[in-house]
Amino acid sequence: MVKNTEVKLSAVAGDLKRSPSDALVIGVGQGTDGPVLLSNPLTAKAAEALAESLTVLGITGAADQAHRLPGLSEAGAKVLVLAGVGRISGSQPLTEEALRRAAGSAVRQLAGVDTVTLALPTSSLGEVAAVAEGAAMGAYSFTEYRSSKDGLKDPVKNVVIVTDFAADKALLPVLDRAALIGKAVNATRSLVNQPPSHLFPESFADAAKELSKGLPVKVTVWDEKRLEKEGFGGILGVGKGSTRQPRLVKVEYSPARATAKIALVGKGITFDTGGISIKPALGMGDMKSDMAGAAVVLNSVLAIAGLGLPVKATAWLCIAENMPSGAAQRPADVLTMFGGKTVEVLNTDAEGRLVMADGIVAASQEFPDAIIDVATLTGAQLVALGDRTAGVMGSDSVTGPIKAAADRAGELVWPMPLPEELRPSLDSQVADIANIGERHGGMMTAAVFLREFVGKGKDGEQIPWAHIDIAGPSFNNGSPYGYNHKQGTGCTVRTLVAYVEDILAKTA
Repeated sequence: MVKNTEVKLSAVAGDLKRSPSDALVIGVGQGTDGPVLLSNPLTAKAAEALAESLTVLGITGAADQAHRLPGLSEAGAKVLVLAGVGRISGSQPLTEEALRRAAGSAVRQLAGVDTVTLALPTSSLGEVAAVAEGAAMGAYSFTEYRSSKDGLKDPVKNVVIVTDFAADKALLPVLDRAALIGKAVNATRSLVNQPPSHLFPESFADAAKELSKGLPVKVTVWDEKRLEKEGFGGILGVGKGSTRQPRLVKVEYSPARATAKIALVGKGITFDTGGISIKPALGMGDMKSDMAGAAVVLNSVLAIAGLGLPVKATAWLCIAENMPSGAAQRPADVLTMFGGKTVEVLNTDAEGRLVMADGIVAASQEFPDAIIDVATLTGAQLVALGDRTAGVMGSDSVTGPIKAAADRAGELVWPMPLPEELRPSLDSQVADIANIGERHGGMMTAAVFLREFVGKGKDGEQIPWAHIDIAGPSFNNGSPYGYNHKQGTGCTVRTLVAYVEDILAKTA
């Protein structure tokens, strides 16, 4: 089902004629006095002539600009591409994220070209890694349901990075990691982009097995019979209205010398009509993306396994299809969740928190060092933080490191509080808790609900936990930008991998 698109990454230094390509990409920045040609491998004469022509050519250096010019013989490329990196300051070097976005944007816009050489300025291995990651994420397409490929362009197959670190022995693992991260992000995108006719709970579970092949992970699937036998009332309740039965999928990576133990719980609503509390028709098609959280945690664990990181990482994919029917759960129903807590369902469109609660309880029973859940949980997230910034809430000991990891990975995450005054709004007259509460601050209210299901560790204290709401940034309805294409973005995969790497760095 999920066809991975992978780009071959390599590096070169010196004479570009020895490694000819179809296109050579050079960076241009937006300076205070006009466009600025960034450092590049062209001769001084050619670079000077090019720099003097930028304004005449209409090149500003704005992010996502990519102007094609005839190639230069000295560059060994058929086409010269001037890629905008955005605003620059003479005293401030380019950020790694600016390089990541510029590389991704150029490679994305050069679809149909076989080999691209990226000559963006790189003064450290971290900057080379950023360029490589951007290229790997830019080289993506989703065309598997097209009956004809006419007019479609294949993504770039080979990317060569011009860098002085080309002969450095430390470069190969940097490129390998970038390729693996790109593969994980793109696999997440492809799952999110699947039509609901093809991605439903059972096929999602099958896709998890398929993507896990060749990696040292164990995949366990709960079907509807096992879910009922063991009392997973949240997942079963949400899935009752569909003819396609729900699933819980556990993907476990457990290396022999693990120094930490984390659990990742993901919302996997393969299509969300809202159930009996049905959504408006306008925009409902986007609800195929309501399983992005489960796709993220799946591919994050697979990336952690692929990197061989010494941490036990377990993904819990809480999968159901939320449909209205005579069998669907109703407003005012009471569900008994996994672990025994009861929930009054006041709104069947607040279903993500119901499946997630089951997964959080299950994850808690294994006493991880931390639980992180990822979900396209609330429209309130978009109201508060917009389309591109995820919200993170929970224990300070987890949310702080997640924010730091996101900053390092180049993803937009912002910490939000969990005001105690929101909890009483979730009180129920007939059950332990209601599934909706205070409308204002709804993103935080949803997180307060989830917190009720986080278990205690062996020390008797609540397990450190964080909730990441990716309702906005997981799906791009606008124009492509940077390394992001339309629809699924694969956001927070990089953050979660960086979070694990940071944990390991602190314990080393």
